[in-house]
Amino acid sequence: MTSATPASADLSASAPTAIQRWLTPLELTTLGAIWGASFLFMRVAAKDFGPFALVEVRLLLGAAVLMPLLWRARTQFTATYWYRIAFIAAINSAIPFSLFAWAAQRAPAGIGAITNAMAVMFTALVAFALYGEKIGAKRATGLLAGFVGVTVLASGKTAGVSVWPAALAGTTAALMYGFGANLIRRQLTGLPAGAVAAATCVCAAALLSPLAYFTWPAAPIPRISWLCAILLGMLCTGIAYFLYYRLLYRIGPQRASTVTYLVPLFGVVWAWMLLGEPLTATMGIAGLLILGGVAISQR
Repeated sequence: MTSATPASADLSASAPTAIQRWLTPLELTTLGAIWGASFLFMRVAAKDFGPFALVEVRLLLGAAVLMPLLWRARTQFTATYWYRIAFIAAINSAIPFSLFAWAAQRAPAGIGAITNAMAVMFTALVAFALYGEKIGAKRATGLLAGFVGVTVLASGKTAGVSVWPAALAGTTAALMYGFGANLIRRQLTGLPAGAVAAATCVCAAALLSPLAYFTWPAAPIPRISWLCAILLGMLCTGIAYFLYYRLLYRIGPQRASTVTYLVPLFGVVWAWMLLGEPLTATMGIAGLLILGGVAISQR
């Protein structure tokens, strides 16, 4: 990310205007609702597309929405940066997106949404393990609570079927996000954040294209699944990243990360309202433990 100029730093430090006071909570809530809906869209579309084809469509459409940001900053992307972005795209987009789509084929949408919240804590754990950043007692307590929550979640069943494979896939995806966030922070400094998001989508789509091609479904894909795939790409990837980076620049990464608390809530509620998926006691206990752990680790 680019560093703020003195003028922008002075502006961000000043008291928020009346518009900013209500705009920031509105955008955070909107972003949480959009990212929560992504698990609903994956749940509907993954069974018809398969994980790799669905993620390929998602990445291509997300890249199309964000492409103007990349085009505007294209001269800043040297060959060295592109090699780094290709690696980061694999672990921060292609692999976790595919894991969440795979999990959506096998368990309720709320399972993926809840495990996604672990990304914040995994980011801190990776920073501690690889870069020696202090983790502190509160953050360690939060991590422990989160891992207990995942264990509780994995022990649950839906309609008599165990959900631990989906919970494990979602947790692994969150771990990948933890690695990706640290690499972006250290390897891609000086590049505009929105352009990095676009470049990541482009590279991830290129890396995943062979798997998507060879696993593309032979049967016709229903319209509802196509609609969900389009919304997943354009709304939950392209537009959501644009909103997120607006928040990053306006309120900073610490406050912007509070959207993590909203994604599981919206993910579970959307799936309950629109798909009739059950709200189990196991999901409730696990969600409280994981979100409680995130809250403790962020204080």
